[in-house]
Parts: sequence; structure tokens; C-alpha cells
Amino acid sequence: MRIAIIGGGPAGLYFAILTKRSFPGHAITIYERNRPDDTFGFGVVFSDETLDNIERADPTTFAALKSEFSYWDDIEINFKGTTRRIGGNGFCGCARSRLLAVLQRQARSLGVDLRFQHEIEDVSEISADLVVAADGINSRVRDGYKDVFSPQIDQRPNRFSWMGSTRTLDAFTFHFRETEHGIFIAHCYQYEPDRSTWVLETDPETFARSGLNDLDEEEGARFMQRVFAKELAGHPLFINRSIWRTFPMIRCEGWVKDNIVLIGDAKATAHFSIGSGTKLAIEDAIELHRAFVRHPRSVEDALAGFEVGRREEVERTQHAADVSLVWFEHVRRFWHMHPTQFAFGLMTRSKAITYDNLALRAPDFVADVDELIASPKYGIVGEAVEESHPPAFQPFRLREMQIANRIVVSPMCQYSAVNGLPTDWHLVHYGSRAIGGAGLVFTEMTNVAAEARISPGCTGIYNDEQERAWARIVDFVHNNSATKFCLQLGHAGRKGATKLMWEGIDEPLEEGAWEIMAASPLAYFPHSQVPREMSRSDMDKVRDDYIAAARRGERAGFDMLELHCAHGYLLASFISPLTNHRKDEYGGSLDNRLHYPLEIFRAIRDVWPIHKPMSVRISATDWAEGGITGEESVEISRAFAEAGCDLIDVSTGQTVADAEPIFGRMFQTPFSDAIRNEAGLATMCVGNITTPDQANTIVAAGRADLVAFARPHLVDPSLTMRAAAWYGVADMPCPPQYLAGKDQLMRNSVRDRNDMNELKRRARPASRAQPPIARAAE
Repeated sequence: MRIAIIGGGPAGLYFAILTKRSFPGHAITIYERNRPDDTFGFGVVFSDETLDNIERADPTTFAALKSEFSYWDDIEINFKGTTRRIGGNGFCGCARSRLLAVLQRQARSLGVDLRFQHEIEDVSEISADLVVAADGINSRVRDGYKDVFSPQIDQRPNRFSWMGSTRTLDAFTFHFRETEHGIFIAHCYQYEPDRSTWVLETDPETFARSGLNDLDEEEGARFMQRVFAKELAGHPLFINRSIWRTFPMIRCEGWVKDNIVLIGDAKATAHFSIGSGTKLAIEDAIELHRAFVRHPRSVEDALAGFEVGRREEVERTQHAADVSLVWFEHVRRFWHMHPTQFAFGLMTRSKAITYDNLALRAPDFVADVDELIASPKYGIVGEAVEESHPPAFQPFRLREMQIANRIVVSPMCQYSAVNGLPTDWHLVHYGSRAIGGAGLVFTEMTNVAAEARISPGCTGIYNDEQERAWARIVDFVHNNSATKFCLQLGHAGRKGATKLMWEGIDEPLEEGAWEIMAASPLAYFPHSQVPREMSRSDMDKVRDDYIAAARRGERAGFDMLELHCAHGYLLASFISPLTNHRKDEYGGSLDNRLHYPLEIFRAIRDVWPIHKPMSVRISATDWAEGGITGEESVEISRAFAEAGCDLIDVSTGQTVADAEPIFGRMFQTPFSDAIRNEAGLATMCVGNITTPDQANTIVAAGRADLVAFARPHLVDPSLTMRAAAWYGVADMPCPPQYLAGKDQLMRNSVRDRNDMNELKRRARPASRAQPPIARAAE
């Protein structure tokens, strides 16, 4: 086979080495536009995991590379005059020039034809059976076939520059420095004795105020030397094409065109804050080589197998990089935090590292986190708290309501009511989850009128019989658990008169439908009923319905009240510009669109007891062009807080049928994070949160105060009790009928957790780290 590789960086070189070693008869040519000893940047960084992948794929090249690496185990975080060192991480650095030199030698020794200063203007000029486009971020191959590869390039706002220094480092180091211009960040690591990489980053506003845009490279380096003078300790910063630029997040819908394949930065980029650019390149080369080992006689099959088999891992890495870079873009959001919480948030920003993971690798640091979250500032005020409890099992107070832990049963419609009346199903559903130990349980969206229901199976609290039924459930919860119970009130609006969920979610009833209304006469689906636009008299009636329902909720004994202003239901239809096309004082600007929902909130706040808290559920984004954005959700939350709201229940979407949400683990948590830390409000997050470890991570990082589990609670009413047992939280309330089961669970879970942690410790590869001074002496 004749193989042409465009681009002589790590991806192209390593694929050539692996392939030539497996298929010595293949003719492989690498075309590189630069000279062999040209290099831009300073060091590259790998994790222990990536080193293991290189060693398994090619022990010979690994042996040639390993002496070039500087190893370290710690991450050091310098923030507001404090230093935190967190061990157990396992990284190595290597000069990019040395990495390329080793790979070039290996490739030549195997017979790969390396052609430097050779620019490929047009792929069609190459005659080859396989063309590997490894030509980087500015790939001409990718750009030449945009209609096939469909690249999406998102230029992120922060500015950054790669510089080097003679400053010796024995950890991957983050420096955060506030100046009169704004905040600067340095991402630093050693890559050889007496040489370290300094990636310097700042937001666009700080960049503009500092005047860096008007400085040349040398002047810029001197400016940054002054900013980080203390951290550099007299050492200089030096440059190598150290221009200030923005980072392009690149994704391609396709990676293959006929016999052409994209690898490395040409096909996908990952932000430097997780050190994965070279990782992706090397692992692309490994996987592409494996595809040809599996399909040695078919380029088409090999490339198809590479794209299918590699895409999930690339997308996972890119997602982690996306979340990480956003954390750095919004570092001002976390500037108020205690240094310990700030460090924990930095360590867990990409979701790859969690509370449990850190507890294994840095137990003393996690113990400090637990102690911090147990302090009065982060939970209840003026009472002793058990410091040994993990964050999700620390209490929390809203007004005079004290919640025993931070785990919440999310509001989940059961579609099992009869004419709005909750039944024995609801008694068992809510009662069992309260006995299961959750700190707070929410009712499903409970409707303020018969015509406010989503479906015929939805609950209401608009007559005496319903009020008595709810009082029975509330009494059971209070008499048999320490759980607090919140009534969520709502009105379906244009999403009303629909089928039960399992018969077709949001699908209109074919018979028995009632008239619906909304902010504007816009149907949810094209075939849905068109709601009438609400008049002022309609608004008055709905307001009075809410007031009556709130009074019934208080008589039924609920501890808390939530107003549902999310998911495209009636009040949400006023807030979103996608569903509010009104021309009066209730439409147009955000202030106008909030006018009626705030009127409802104030009306029920006035009749709800002052000592009991109230929350509001919002859709923090509509996931659709022209809809609510994350930035607007902060303003929406502030408006409700000013009206007396104690907690924002942060959800997203479900506003319009053609929304395009971006799902993933804890995918709505960043919106909670923004609202909590920019608006200064208590928040509850929900959305693909599945484990107590995630709950601990979210609370400890300050991304939310309460964590709601939905689907996990559907099949596991005792989720909270089991989690408490796993973490050794023995003081969980439990009915006397179940105490024997609780005691057994506590004993077994502690043993099982210890066994699991020991297995994880044994499975973790031994650290390759060596003290930098020792390495230099060698």
C-alpha cells in the first residue's frame, strides 16, 4: 500500500511508525511544510494513562521516549496567597522538539520517507492508496472538503499565549493572579531540567484593558513577567511564536472522504487546560493503526471502523475539555470562594475527577473539603455539624426549614391521579422515598385548576377532596421520616390536554380535551391544539387559582412551595421569547416577559407563611436559537430572588418541540453553577445526575446547594439510605420497623466500600514520578 501522510507532527509520525512496523512492505511518505528542527511551543504533557497506551502499542518507541520525560504526581494550585498540593495524579512533560526528534528517528529507522519543507497545496496531486491528513488546526485538507467533513469551529473568547521559562517546577502548577486589569492565569509544567512551559490565559476584557494587543512578543513576555514576578522567582519568560490568540474548538461531522482520513487537530481539538491535544493525536494514530490491522486489505473498511470506533472517546474527551475551558473562562465566578473550595472546583471542573476519586488519591485534601462544607457558612447557621460527613450529607437551611441532607427526590409526574385526585399510588410513591432518607421530596407538578393539568392523570389541589388526599400523604411523610415535603404548583398552558406519558408524551388528546391557553396562540406541535392568548381576565383568574392552591397547600401541611416556571408550561410561556409574541406590556423585553410570572410569585408569597421557603423552577436555556440563554437565566433568577424566592430549581429546555439539547452527565449543572455563583442564590440542580459521588462533587465544588435525583429514585426509593451507608453516615433517621435492615446495610456497606477502594488502589498503575532534582542529576 502507498500511504501519504500530510503533516509531520506527533499524529502523522506515530501512525507512520506503527504502520511501518506492522506492514514493512507499505511505502509511507510524510509531507511536512516546516523544517525538521522547527518547533513551535515548548513542552507537551501526557497522563499516565496515555503513557500506558503508548507502551502497549509500541514498546520500542516508548523505550526511546521515556528517558525524555519529566514526571510528577502533584497538582499545585496557587490562589489568593494560598497553595494547595494535591497528589496522585500522574503526569509527564516532554519538550515538543525532543518528542518530534525521537519520532523522526524512529520513523527513518523503519524506512519512512520524511519530506520536509514540502507543502501540499492540493490533495489531488498525491497518488496514494491512503491519505492521512494530520495537518493540524489550520488543516488545508479539511478546509478543502468542507462539504464532506462539515467542520464546526467555535472560537472561544479567552486569549492565551504559550511561553517558556527556566523556572523549575515539581508539580503541574496553576497560578491565579488578580491585577488592576483583571485576572491572569498561568498553566505551568516542567518538560525537561531547567525548562518549563507557561501557558498564560486571560479573559477578553482583561486582555483589552492590559494593552497586550498593542505589544509585540518580547514586550508581551516582559509584561507577563511583571504579572507573575513572584511565581517566576527571578526567572525569565522566553518566547517562540508566543502570539496571543483564541482557542478554536473544532468538531467535524465526518472524518473520512474516500481514501482520505483526518486525524489529530485537523479533525478535533481539545483545550490545553486538560492537556489532551497531543493525547488525542497519539491515540488517533494508535486507533487508526489498529483499524488497518483489523482490515489490512480494505482501506474503506479500515477507515469506517476507525471513525465508528474512535468517535465516542474523542467526543468524551472534547466534552471534558469544553467543560474545563468554560471553567477558566468564568474564573471570576469562583473568585469569592474559600481557597479549599476553589481548588476542589478546579480539580473536578471537567467531571473526569470526582469526590470519591479525590478521596482515594488525596484523602487529606478531601477531609479539608468535608470540614469546610460542614462549617456554618455552607449549611445551617449556629449549630454543630458532623464534620466527618461527606458534603451531600451535610444539612441545609432555607428560612426556618432545616433539611437533613442535600439529596432531593425530583418532581416527577406519575400520571396516576383520578380527576386530579392523588391516590394510594402517590401515598406509596412519596412515602417510600421519604422513608428512604431523602432530605427533601417534591411533589409532581400539581395543578391549580382542572384545566391547568398536563394530562387526565395529573394531580391537582383545587378542591377539598384533593386537599384532604394531599394532607394524608404529608402526614405520613412527617410521621414516619425526617424528610421535608415541597408542593410544586403549576399550570400546563399550551402543553395541557395531552396524553399520559406512556401513551405519547406531549401528544394531544384525541378525545376529552379541554380548552387550553398560553401567553401567545402558538401550538406545541403542528398537530397540537392551538391555545388561546390569555386576556387580563384570564390572568386574574389564574392568579386567584394559584393563591387558592397555595392556601390549600399550607392547610395540607407542606413544608415548602415551588412555583413551576419551566418546560414551556404556562408561566414559562411568558418568559421565553420563543413562546411569547405578545405586543402588550407582558411581551417584548425580558422585564416585560417576567411581569406576569413575578405577579403570580408575589401573590402566593404573600399568602404562604413567612417562615416557610419558596423556590422557582426555571428553564435556564431553551436549547433553541432565539430562546432563553444561560446569561438571561441569571437575570431571571435575580428577579425572583428580589421577589422573595429562596431557591432556584435549575432545569432546562422542553420549551419548544424542535429544541436541540446537549445531553451528558450532569449536563444542566453548569447553569446551576452560573446562577449560584453569579447571582449569589441557593440553587438545586437536576439532569442526568445518577450517583451520590456526583452529588458530593457538585455540593463540594459549590455548583449547587441541593442535588435532585429523578430516574434513579424511580427504581430505588432507598437511594439516600444506601448512599449514607456507603459513606458510613450512621445517624440517618429510620423508622423503627426498618432499623434492623438499616443496621445490616451500614455494616455491609462499610466493608464493601473498603474492599472496593482497596481494589481501586491495586488497579491504579504505580506512579512514574521522580523528583526533578534527582532527574537532573542523572
